[in-house]
Amino acid sequence: MDLESYFNFLDPDDIRLKGTRVGIETVLDDYLNAASPEEIATRYRSVTLEQVYATITYYLHNQHEVDAYLARWRAYCDAAWQEQERNPPEIVLRMRERLQRARATVIAEKGPEYLVAGQP
Repeated sequence: MDLESYFNFLDPDDIRLKGTRVGIETVLDDYLNAASPEEIATRYRSVTLEQVYATITYYLHNQHEVDAYLARWRAYCDAAWQEQERNPPEIVLRMRERLQRARATVIAEKGPEYLVAGQP
């Protein structure tokens, strides 16, 4: 079987395991952070152990290209996170306000020592 047949190449920055919505970056991020193939297959129910090994093999055979793909993915994630921090969704703003009110209530009723150390 051709190794590429395990994947859907949706565009240069979106490669997914065939039959799933899981991108190779998900599997490879776990693998590069020392998760075993068996652990990875257990974490993602839609992914088979065979697909995990195929992803790792694809990475090892195309390491330079896949490293560049992973670098672009990380840069995209960082940029998206920074954008969300600059312009959080309305629900996030409301939840933050609610949390602040709840903390203020706890401090007023029980004192600041009641809050867990290190919590803003």
